[in-house]
Amino acid sequence: MKVFKPDWIHHDGTSICSIDIHPDGSRVATGGQGVNSGRIVIWNMAPVIHESVEADESVPKMLCQLDNHLACVNCVRWSYSGKYLASGGDDKLVMIWTISKSLGSNSVFGSRGKVNVEGWRCSHTLRSHNGDVLDMAWSQYDQWLATCSVDNTIIVWRADNFPEKVTVLRGHTGLVKGVSWDPVGKYLGSQSDDKTVRIWRTCDWSTETVIKKPFERCAGTTMVLRLSWSPDGQILVTAHAMNGDGPTAQIVERDGWEHSKDMVGHGKAVTCTRYSPAITETTRKGRKLQSCTCALGSRDMSVSIWTTSMERPIVVIKDIFSKPVVDLGWSSNGRYLMACSADGSTVFMEFSSDEIGHAISEQQRSVFQFPIHYHVQVVDKFQIPEFPWHSSSQAAGSWTILHEKIFFRPKIEPSPSTTVFSGLVTAVEKSKSATKRPRTLTLCSGSRAKKTKVTREAPPASEPKKPPARPVLESRQDMLPPLCMLSSRRAQVSRKNSI
Repeated sequence: MKVFKPDWIHHDGTSICSIDIHPDGSRVATGGQGVNSGRIVIWNMAPVIHESVEADESVPKMLCQLDNHLACVNCVRWSYSGKYLASGGDDKLVMIWTISKSLGSNSVFGSRGKVNVEGWRCSHTLRSHNGDVLDMAWSQYDQWLATCSVDNTIIVWRADNFPEKVTVLRGHTGLVKGVSWDPVGKYLGSQSDDKTVRIWRTCDWSTETVIKKPFERCAGTTMVLRLSWSPDGQILVTAHAMNGDGPTAQIVERDGWEHSKDMVGHGKAVTCTRYSPAITETTRKGRKLQSCTCALGSRDMSVSIWTTSMERPIVVIKDIFSKPVVDLGWSSNGRYLMACSADGSTVFMEFSSDEIGHAISEQQRSVFQFPIHYHVQVVDKFQIPEFPWHSSSQAAGSWTILHEKIFFRPKIEPSPSTTVFSGLVTAVEKSKSATKRPRTLTLCSGSRAKKTKVTREAPPASEPKKPPARPVLESRQDMLPPLCMLSSRRAQVSRKNSI
């Protein structure tokens, strides 16, 4: 692991409130306070990653500075395609930025010799919030953009037709400080100062569940409450929870929305969580293990890195900031992580494949997300699977093929006898009648095809199952994760050197 604090990434001494790495890894955007306005700066990632490029004076470090926001920028987020950058600030505005073909005037107004290498323009300004915009998130494949505000609402915008609003979600009674999309697109999670986390269904935009218990003893001491969904969709990690007297990051499991587990170790409230978008694979004792990596930032000015395959964090980085950590950003390959602080500085972390594994392919990734759509039970090990159908206005046997994988989401929930499968497509035959079973799909999954059966989740019993009691921490000394103190400008960190 390598840790580097680029002192040339700054906002002229003012605070940096948000950071996000471009999906192709070429740029990183920061948002925060400017001298007399809100500020967004797009930086070149090459000098951050490579020390030799940093020393090359011919390579520009700053690509573009945007001072269009009238007040502090609280959040910046790249779209999944990388085409757009969304920003929200204290001026109640959400701005959508896209790169311009013409650079225009390349000098930064009011700056001392700063020059824009790239031209970015505001393509849309969204004006429906009645208070500061604190957080935002793009849904998978850039279908929707969700923004939240101190006006206690969440607005879902149609990303392919700005400024059209899909819905306004009302239900929180306090400042909404964080939003996160389920990677499959079935749910949206939000966290508020009203000491609740809400899960919203995207099919009808109603509340799926409200989680209260882990946050009952929390005070509204954090600027943001950035929660994050794991890339496999199985876990939602929330900020600023409490276990006894100890601050934690709460783990909410998709299956039944259980919340009996948490991440313990930070000395003060967790302000932000961010899962790496990559699912990684490692080999231990001859077995291949898949895992997701999550970073936590806290008011104790430290960053901890966790993986789902370990009960303790990989490492905790301390003494790098003088004020709380407010945002985190991962690269799409999961190797790079950047964090920013209210003190106006950032830190860059690089992980090797030996530490967190290598990212799996899109084909492998879809297999992990497939059980989220349906509860799958293997009923036969040798027959070729058949594809589900539904009686609707759609043509019989219609489906979507995404990344060479079958991706099926019916408008009507399939019956319990419907059989489904996810695999590589080699041949497809459709049924001519909507009332008959479709013909067989010939699939290749790298192993013998399996016939699977879809079953609906069992309805809740009259007496719901009670989650196990949350353990109360009597002493937190034995639960503290390994620490790593850094003093050099570019530091090489290994787990052996962790204290």
